[in-house]
This record gives sequence, structure tokens and C-alpha cells, in this order.
Amino acid sequence: MALNVVVMAAGKGTRMKSARPKVLHRLAGKSLLQHVLDAAAGVGASRTVIVTGHGADEVEAAVAGSGAVCVRQVPQLGTGHAVQQAAALLDEGNPVTLILYGDVPLIRARTASALVQACAGRELALLSFAPADPARYGRIVRDAASGVRAIVEYKDASPEQRRIDEVYSGIMAAPTAALKRWVAALKNDNAQQEYYLTDVVAMAVAEGVPVRAQLVADEAEVAGINDAAQLAELERVFQRRQAAALMDAGVRLADPARLDLRGTLECGSDVEIDVNCIFEGRVQLADGVRIGANCIVRDARIGAGAVIHPFTHIEGAAVGAGALVGPFARLRPGAELGAQVHIGNFVEVKNSTLAAGAKANHLAYLGDATVGERVNFGAGSITANYDGANKHRTVIGADAHVGSNCVLVAPLTIGAGATIGGGSTLSKDAPAGQLTVARARQATVHGWARPKKAPKR
Repeated sequence: MALNVVVMAAGKGTRMKSARPKVLHRLAGKSLLQHVLDAAAGVGASRTVIVTGHGADEVEAAVAGSGAVCVRQVPQLGTGHAVQQAAALLDEGNPVTLILYGDVPLIRARTASALVQACAGRELALLSFAPADPARYGRIVRDAASGVRAIVEYKDASPEQRRIDEVYSGIMAAPTAALKRWVAALKNDNAQQEYYLTDVVAMAVAEGVPVRAQLVADEAEVAGINDAAQLAELERVFQRRQAAALMDAGVRLADPARLDLRGTLECGSDVEIDVNCIFEGRVQLADGVRIGANCIVRDARIGAGAVIHPFTHIEGAAVGAGALVGPFARLRPGAELGAQVHIGNFVEVKNSTLAAGAKANHLAYLGDATVGERVNFGAGSITANYDGANKHRTVIGADAHVGSNCVLVAPLTIGAGATIGGGSTLSKDAPAGQLTVARARQATVHGWARPKKAPKR
């Protein structure tokens, strides 16, 4: 079914106490607004209209390229007034218009789809819920046949109406042509002197358009975010959802309450993830991968049976099958580790390839390097890849051995099977199969005395 979606994103979010527009605050690595746009895409929106207001320039820049169109609500005179601004942009060829909110990020596409199907271009469908504390939500007022007769805002509700526990979430699906007609007729004769979108319910009833309310079971789907505490609460709800889905797929989580997934995580069988790990972007973990505690993994592929030890940071890298990485290692963008590669504690790899069986076990830096099979790269050794203006590459042939505390000044090639003596600084190529040493001759100065401080007077 062709569908318009209107996303309300004009609010200031004063209680967030932030210069950033509320809908651009982030949950699980994405803005609140992007979560809602993803839900709209999941429903199959053919046109999405975002109503902006506070911080409009910043909000509109954030959604540029999304395919959504933006319209501004200035000043902000209520939800009905917001839809009035969007009405001219709605495609009447789309029989249904769905109203969503940019600060209600956890609405599921399947819930929104069910509401759209209930509307079907003929009825007004509302999403309701029954919170433990109805607080100041608008009450759903039903008739004797359980049809919806009206929504009454808390400030305008009678004491009897305030005792109703079914409340309106703000989300609705309406026949497009009727919605445009209804919002054009809205009035602001209420306590707030605002144009309430909820008044369209009475208009629909007056026209004989059926009005139904669908009760959502998961209150988090319709929970709005107004302050930092609510943002943190929904973050945990979202993460619990993702942890549950991973465990349903067979992933072993040491503690599902201590996982943060801020993107997509694809896992093979028998994957184990310890506590306090963060996954960002797109991460792929093959069969039997083990991730130690307190790791951060972003946009990475990790091969079958690899072990990532605790406190390792991986970004934009590929790790081969059976590799061992960490603890306290860092793989930066462009790092590609072959099978059975070992990267140990306090080793950093950037824009480098290490072939099968290569090892850098301690306190080393490999940048812009091509490392052959079974190379051993010693503790404290580095590739000096930057000359102050340009990056240069180091090539190390298979089975080479680089001793401890070596500096390889690129561009440089070390031949296959070469050995580089510890403490060497190389600025010229080292031949294959030979020992190359580049360091000053050791000398002892007899009779030399260390300087002493003059005595205090």
C-alpha cells in the first residue's frame, strides 16, 4: 500500500539541557530521528515528510540525502498545527498517512504496519497503551460498543475521564484526503490555545468514519524521550532487545545487560562475547569467535576460531581464522590479518597486511606494511612510515625475523628469511637470508664519572 509518513521533529527538548536538537541525540549509535526514519522505511513509506522547528538547519542537514522532505513549523502551536504544515506535501495518491514522532525511537516497523493495515485508507487507526501511571496522557474515550469516540487531553479531561487507564500514544494512521480536510478545520479553543491533532477523532466520528484504537503491549515502543534519564532508560531497553535476539540465535553472552550494539552484528555458531563489549557499524563474527571483556569492535570481519583478548580495539580491520589478538591491542583501518596471526599486548597495526602465521607479540607498531608468512616482529620494533609529508611502505618477506627495538625507516624492503639484529635502525633494504645489523659499536669509557650536584650551602 502506498503510504505517506509524517515525522514530528520540531520540538526544542528543553529538559535535555543541550544545545543539540532533541531528535538528534543518539541511541545505540544512531539519532532518535534516524531510528524513526528506519521504522518508516520498514513500513514501506513512499513519501516521508519531516516537520522541523527548533534547530531546523541542523536537523535538516542530518537527514539530507535520506529522501525525506522537510517543512518547518514556526512557531510551534501544537501537533495539529505541525500536521497542517505538512499537509500540502502529502501525496493524495497514497491512501494512508502515518503520523510518527522523532523522539519516539523504538516503534517497531511491524507495529506501525499493523496500524496502517487497520486504517486501510478507510478508518482512523490510533495506537494506544495502558501505562502503570497514565500521568498526563490524553485519554481514549470509548462508546458502549468499544469504538473510540474521542481523545481528551489531560488538561481538558473531567475527573471521570482522568480515571481512564487507556491512553493515546500520539501515533495514528489516517485516510490521507480526510486527514488534510480535518487538520484544515482544527481550532485552538482549549486550555493551551494550541491546535490538537487529537481533535480529528471527533471530526471522524461526526463524519461516520470508524475510529479504532490498537493497544500496543510493549510500552517502550511508544515511549518518548524528554530528558537524559529517559534516553538512558530506552538505551538499555533497546540493548536488551538486541541481546535477546543474539541469544535466540545461539550467541553466548556472559551478561546480556553488559552489551552495547550500535550497528549490526552478524554471528556464526558458537560465538562467545564477554562483558562490556561495544560493537559499532557492521561487524561479522564467524563460527567459534571469542571476544574478551571490554573490547570495542567497529566495522570489522573476524574469522572462524579467532580469539580477541580483553581491552582490544578493532576498527575497519579483518582478522583471519584462528588469529589471536590482544590483550590491549589496536587494529586500525586497513589492517588485514591472515590465518593464525598473533598480535599481542600493546601492538598497533594500521593499513598493513600480515600473512598467515606472522607474529608481533609485544609493544610494536606496524603501519603501511606488507608482512609475509611466519614473520616474527620483535618487541619494541616499529615501521617508521611517515616522513613528515608522505606515508611510505615497508615490505617484509616470509620467514624474516626482526629483533627487538628496531626502527625500519620506510620505504624499505626486508628480504625473505632475513634477520635484523636487535636495536637496529634500517634506512636501506636488507637482503634475503642474511643478518643485517645497523647500530653503533659498543664502547666503554674508562675513568668517566657521573656528574654530581654541588653541596647545598
